[in-house]
Amino acid sequence: MKILLLEDDIMLNNAIKQYLESVNHAIISTRDGKTCLDILEDNKFDLLILDINVPKVNGLAILEELNKNKKVIPTIFISALIDIEDISKAFDMGCYDYLKKPFHLKELHLRINRLLQNKVVPLQHKRLSRNYSFDLETTTLYFNNEPHILPKRQLLIISLLAKNRSLVVNYDMFRTYAYEDDNVDIATIRAEVNRVKKVLKEDFIINVRGVGYMVERPN
Repeated sequence: MKILLLEDDIMLNNAIKQYLESVNHAIISTRDGKTCLDILEDNKFDLLILDINVPKVNGLAILEELNKNKKVIPTIFISALIDIEDISKAFDMGCYDYLKKPFHLKELHLRINRLLQNKVVPLQHKRLSRNYSFDLETTTLYFNNEPHILPKRQLLIISLLAKNRSLVVNYDMFRTYAYEDDNVDIATIRAEVNRVKKVLKEDFIINVRGVGYMVERPN
């Protein structure tokens, strides 16, 4: 697993990096939030381990920035802070876990292993977001590997987006695949897509103004 570590305490940073490398993870570490964001611009990671109270840009602001840019990366926060507001904010923004300092390095390893076990997605599934995937063979939408039931037309919309993940699906494609009617107007398609978005627990359908919609490949 490729992990980005943000920890400003040099001794703890080195200890975490060395331990996780010893259990076969690839680690890039940094000690300030600005450098962390710069690294995220040019690299992809399977996991972020972020301290909250770090120089320049704090850990919560980093996750907030990723959310704004629709970048989904599982995140574990490590912090000496016990402010319930900060912890609540972290989980509201989608962090996977929180570990209070001081902690045993093996406990961090156990948390990472739990994440790996919970995030396993069958090979035939296409990942759509942090927790959503789509089985192209059975045309089934899954949330946390549990089926998410949708009406037929909404399922067809998700299926079309999943088949064309990372590509823009234009309105003509929706007309042909989801409606089988070349005369369906754009307003009708938009209304149905908005209904789909309202019932989803994560917002991964992107509006491409004047063209259609798409789902990006999660990071």
